[in-house]
Amino acid sequence: MILIADSGSTKTEWSICDKGQPIGQIVSAGTNPFFQTKEEIRQVFDTEVYPFLANQSIDALYFYGAGCAFSEQKEMVQQAFAPFIKGAVSVESDLMGAARSLCGTKPGIACILGTGSNSCLYDGVLITQQVSPLGFILGDEGSGAVLGKLLVGDCLKRQLPQELIDQFMTQYDLTPAILLDRVYKKPFPNRFLAGLSPFLLKHIDHPAIYNLVYNSFRQFFIRNVMQYTGFDKEPIHVTGSIGYYYRTVLRDAAQSLQLQIGKVEQKPMPGLITYHTQYKAQ
Repeated sequence: MILIADSGSTKTEWSICDKGQPIGQIVSAGTNPFFQTKEEIRQVFDTEVYPFLANQSIDALYFYGAGCAFSEQKEMVQQAFAPFIKGAVSVESDLMGAARSLCGTKPGIACILGTGSNSCLYDGVLITQQVSPLGFILGDEGSGAVLGKLLVGDCLKRQLPQELIDQFMTQYDLTPAILLDRVYKKPFPNRFLAGLSPFLLKHIDHPAIYNLVYNSFRQFFIRNVMQYTGFDKEPIHVTGSIGYYYRTVLRDAAQSLQLQIGKVEQKPMPGLITYHTQYKAQ
């Protein structure tokens, strides 16, 4: 019996699999070792996940998480889970999770478009090239956090029609002062900004909103995907809620750059279940 986790900054999806089939799922708070301590990560698992595993013997945990690209962060997460899991604990980046989910054992370009954004060139086993996403302040083009940041900036600088600005402020009960406080003083501003993206989806037919999303996706491709060797020859696969719900605009942006979009999946978990039960990755 194995436990698979797909963790982003906002939430973590857990799936228990037995004999190649998922038998249970749960969603907990997100984890990120760059922003949380080992104790905080352990507490999330202890209070939100471990009770769900009662009487279950877990042979292995495969954890894919945001902020888990480097050995120091991987070790921290492994140590956080070790007291609860008797079997092996494997920790990999959420980007490796996306690559295994979307590409399996075949080469391709794997992208994440969710709260944050990321991408890589994958050879079917390893990530061979990656442009650093840099986070929502310096990068993360096309992500929910950046779309929200662009929306807030355009509202406060009155770059959108006044009726849209009024609707936005009313829908979320916001003022300029509240917005600045949430972005600059409160924790997890990326989550707050990403949480504003439904407004964009609701008004995606408005030219100003469409162009905001379209241009951010173009920047994602230009500044990330098009840096990879053979980017115009490999299929570009995408996972994440932003990529999925805005997939029409995403395909428009890719087509404008003569790029080929392959799979667009809302979540990586179904592909990860297939990967670990079919290929028995270690």
